[in-house]
Amino acid sequence: MKYDGFLARVRERGEYNDQDEAADVTNAVLEVLAQRISPGEVKDLASQLPGPLGQVLDHATPQQARSFGIEEFYRRVAERTHARPRTAQWDASAVLTTVA
Repeated sequence: MKYDGFLARVRERGEYNDQDEAADVTNAVLEVLAQRISPGEVKDLASQLPGPLGQVLDHATPQQARSFGIEEFYRRVAERTHARPRTAQWDASAVLTTVA
């Protein structure tokens, strides 16, 4: 899938106003995901996503994964998007279902 197509799906699923908003949310979710999964998993996922999204993952990859639960995941996404955790849950769902 190409970058614009990926963002179009995120935009549709998340009901965002425009592609820029979908891109911002996508980047935030992927940055937090990169912290949560192992560097090898990040590398594998990055290779399967359109170029700019793979780069987001590559730049956000820590030396090792951090262990945190789903509520902390949402909190971190909310912090990056300046939203509430409930909104971050919606955002994460829009991005991760597109990744899947």
